[in-house]
Amino acid sequence: MKRIHAIIHGKVQGVFFRATARDKARALELKGFVRNLPDGSVEIEAQGETALIEVFLRWCHNGPPQARVEKVCVNWKPIEEDLLDFHIQG
Repeated sequence: MKRIHAIIHGKVQGVFFRATARDKARALELKGFVRNLPDGSVEIEAQGETALIEVFLRWCHNGPPQARVEKVCVNWKPIEEDLLDFHIQG
């Protein structure tokens, strides 16, 4: 099990990025959250099986069809707490 903190840059707000990230993460049985940041980027905390996190990160490099992802900054972290689900914050 691993945990990531990621910031997604580009045209990622107003394009259903959060909703589709939530749906993708839930389909992969990941736990965590996604939220918009004031600078126009999207923040994600996700934890789960390492291989499934990697699948999710590959998706994050493209996002939904309306998005234009320019950069994904990822930090791998140890599991800090047990999360119950994957949800949209804010």
